[in-house]
Amino acid sequence: MVSINLVGGEKGGIGKSVLSRVLVQYHIDKNIPFKAFDGDLSHGALMRYYGEFAEAVDIREYESADRIVEQAVESGLNVVVDLPAQASTAIDRWVMDSGLTEFGEELGVKLTLWHVMDDGTDSVRLLDRALSVYGDSLDYVLVKNHGRGSDFSYFDASEAKEKALEYGARIIDFPELHAASMRKIDRVGASLWAAANNKDEAVGPTLGMLERQRVRVWLSNAYKLLDQVFAGE
Repeated sequence: MVSINLVGGEKGGIGKSVLSRVLVQYHIDKNIPFKAFDGDLSHGALMRYYGEFAEAVDIREYESADRIVEQAVESGLNVVVDLPAQASTAIDRWVMDSGLTEFGEELGVKLTLWHVMDDGTDSVRLLDRALSVYGDSLDYVLVKNHGRGSDFSYFDASEAKEKALEYGARIIDFPELHAASMRKIDRVGASLWAAANNKDEAVGPTLGMLERQRVRVWLSNAYKLLDQVFAGE
């Protein structure tokens, strides 16, 4: 079944765009054809680092957001959507007004919400809100982003977690990449593949040998998690 992967979490600075980049790179490295949409119209990471694969989308405008579903149906490919912060109101209205969860079933398209979380209480509150809006009509992947926190005990003890598990949610512990390496990747404007593999300064700025190795290890660990998620579809 074709999947539309909505990468959200509502808050800014929790790593949504990093996960989106990993999902895109995963599809590329696994030779899985896909489409990508970048909802961050001000400084979108997918448009910046993966422009040949992505197009901009304004999720506040139905005609623009409709492209997400149209591309999934017309191409028969998985879609990755990097949602901007504070997008829930616009997304909820679009999904509900379009009857998208029911229509998606008719079209053979599965909607998956990747709820990216730091270790704060807001991430749990926002998860509870999403669950209240959508119930079991979406697939959920709850992403404990260890690049944005280390103590997820509040989430682990929460009613929101229990509710999500009742709805069949999957939970992954997304690994942290060494912060200095991530900052350098962003400074040199590299795709994750280029960050892990480019050694030629003539092609573009490079990371150091061990920095490249750390990126490769981090991607390998992240891919193992994504393998489990997609194998469970």
